[in-house]
Amino acid sequence: MAYSDRELLARLIQCEAGGEGDNGMRGVASVVMNRVYATGGEYARVSRGGSIRNIIFQPNQFTCVKEYINGVYNSQNIYNMNPTDEHYYIADWAIAGNRLYNLGEALWFFNPYSPTCPSNFPTRVGYFIVRISEHCFYNPTSAYFRT
Repeated sequence: MAYSDRELLARLIQCEAGGEGDNGMRGVASVVMNRVYATGGEYARVSRGGSIRNIIFQPNQFTCVKEYINGVYNSQNIYNMNPTDEHYYIADWAIAGNRLYNLGEALWFFNPYSPTCPSNFPTRVGYFIVRISEHCFYNPTSAYFRT
């Protein structure tokens, strides 16, 4: 794929949180960039010193990267997105080193499709930190650094 890192991040932001307002999109961008610059664990190995592309295309991380889910075409994927200036602005904001202040070092987010967020995700490597719009965000525990 010939997309730049900026383009990939803008498309992922739109796809994962396009309807969740400015802070929802900033939260997703913050998680991606926290993974890119993780100091240890799985994401540090995957990013190999700062690769946004490696983080976005790591298998089974972002639903929006999948063209097919359970054999069914996923029409809401990054290849079908048309980012606007807002998505590029947030991508640039995150690439420049900015993060939402209340996310800490969050490495995960997901939409639980319920009013509450589980206290841990996935398993026990992340603990709940904040909910922004429909997504729950999780900081790493010490167990994450053994992944």
